[in-house]
Amino acid sequence: MTVRIKRDGDVPMFPELSRVVVVALMIVIPICLIYRKAGFHPAWGLLVLLPGFGLLIIFLQLALLPWPNQKNSGEE
Repeated sequence: MTVRIKRDGDVPMFPELSRVVVVALMIVIPICLIYRKAGFHPAWGLLVLLPGFGLLIIFLQLALLPWPNQKNSGEE
């Protein structure tokens, strides 16, 4: 039987995990709103959670793809 001594530095993982979730939501929700206003499905905003290239993919998609709700200036 082992006895675990709790030190001052030992804290449960829950506060750290909750911070990660809060920060992720603070990033994902505005990006999903941008996607919705651009006419894309808001679930594409979850790409931002990909480490490294997620935000780059989002910027390239919004910059280079035609937006579904964009009005053509030639049509009336």
